[in-house]
Amino acid sequence: MDGVKAKTMQAANAGKAKPAGQARPAGNAKPAGNAKPAGNARPAGQRAPQPYSLGKDLLYLLAKIGAIALAFMLLFTFMFGLIRYDEPSMAPSIKDGDLVVFYRFNDGAYNNRDVVVLERDGKKEVRRIVARAGDTVDISEDGLLINSALQQEFDIFLRTERYAEGVELPLTVPEGQVFLLGDSRTDATDSRVYGCVKIEDTLGKVMTVIRRRGI
Repeated sequence: MDGVKAKTMQAANAGKAKPAGQARPAGNAKPAGNAKPAGNARPAGQRAPQPYSLGKDLLYLLAKIGAIALAFMLLFTFMFGLIRYDEPSMAPSIKDGDLVVFYRFNDGAYNNRDVVVLERDGKKEVRRIVARAGDTVDISEDGLLINSALQQEFDIFLRTERYAEGVELPLTVPEGQVFLLGDSRTDATDSRVYGCVKIEDTLGKVMTVIRRRGI
């Protein structure tokens, strides 16, 4: 009787067993698809960072400095010019020792009062244009006359006078030439001495002056 009852209970328990497809994985093992890469390994498509190279950065910096230096050299060779002024004829506007920056591509389109750089007898000079082609220049006891009109030059502090040994005035400026004066009117060597200057002998228009001061 007891043997029959035990067999009946075993048969009932066997009917409640879970299907094989619902069996839990052994232990706490996770599915293979969620496994993390071993150690610090990176996925196959991601590149490893390149090591820092000081030499490469220095070469890049030197290349940039070289390019900037070349650009400045080309600018101050073909477009701009730079000279050191070393005479008193343009004082006080430009003083001995000042650096003068001038623009080369002016095509001779100057106006009265423009300051220009010219080359005469192998030396570079800086002078102010006071008359152009067709203008008549004269100097009287009252001062500078252009086409018989007395010039009001508020930035000139010395009286404009004729030189005893110089060109004859009045003078009409020929085509393609200009009449130049230094701002230091009492002792400047300018068109009162050597006459009008050909535009082709000018190097360009002064753009700025860099003043150098002694210590």
